[in-house]
Amino acid sequence: MSKAISIRIPDRLAEELDLISQDTERSKSYHIQKAIEAYLTERADLQVALDRLHDTTDPVVSLDEMRKKFGV
Repeated sequence: MSKAISIRIPDRLAEELDLISQDTERSKSYHIQKAIEAYLTERADLQVALDRLHDTTDPVVSLDEMRKKFGV
């Protein structure tokens, strides 16, 4: 199932989207969907990183410890 939405984007982005759509022979909707999927994945990864950063029970490993462990 899919849902139609409406957005406004700057002319410059619309022109770039037109070019990419023509070059790839894919619809603008396809590229917008892929861009949103990538953004949401990156946002989820950022949230995991922030959660780990603020988790006081998660051990911190120093660069020196990592070098010793991997013999670098």
